[in-house]
Amino acid sequence: MRLRLTLEYDGTGFRGWAAQPGLRTVEGVLQEALGSVFDAWSELRVAGRTDTGVHALAQVASVEIEGGAPVERAAAALNARLPDDVAVSAAEPAAPDFDARYLAQARSYRYRIYRRAERSSFETRRSWWYPHPLEEEQLAESADLLLGEHDFRAFTPTETQHKVFTRTVESAVWHRRDDALELELTADSFLRHMVRTLVGTMVEQSPQEVARLLEGRPRSEAGTTAPAWGLYLVSVRY
Repeated sequence: MRLRLTLEYDGTGFRGWAAQPGLRTVEGVLQEALGSVFDAWSELRVAGRTDTGVHALAQVASVEIEGGAPVERAAAALNARLPDDVAVSAAEPAAPDFDARYLAQARSYRYRIYRRAERSSFETRRSWWYPHPLEEEQLAESADLLLGEHDFRAFTPTETQHKVFTRTVESAVWHRRDDALELELTADSFLRHMVRTLVGTMVEQSPQEVARLLEGRPRSEAGTTAPAWGLYLVSVRY
């Protein structure tokens, strides 16, 4: 049987999603839990491979399983074996050909900038504390420029496995929520570090400069890559 898992996790204590020898990763702890709950599992796929420190509110994974806990108890059984910083919020039967990565039509991310003059102990590793002046109107203007199809090579590391740098952004909006500014961004897919570098560049550069970067300029002309702990994978659409 194939399962669709919806996962949430605090990325602080993980070296990203992908399993790596000797490192604590989200995929690694999920693999251990799957091995203890089911007789056998295979073909684990994920919608988005989050980096070190990045959080997820509704990550989606697909996996083929045999035996073990029935589907209606799968989420509870997995949660009993997962660490406190990862949880399965839903486990559902999926079509035999469901692939969480390749069938995803769009992914949505949120980036949080904390704006209070003094730091917050609760916001540590949950947002980018930035108590310096920001031009919110310019941030909104820069976000509008992202809509549609653009070449985002300026917003991903130069050393990359990506061969195609064009992505289509469906929505990009900055929201003021209490003491935080939050960028909500939805696209068909994302390059590595793309959201974080977009945020750092929007903070540091004018909308005019952002517009020029969207024409396929080199990474060296874009701005800082914002810290990982402000980034959340919010949802995946199929």
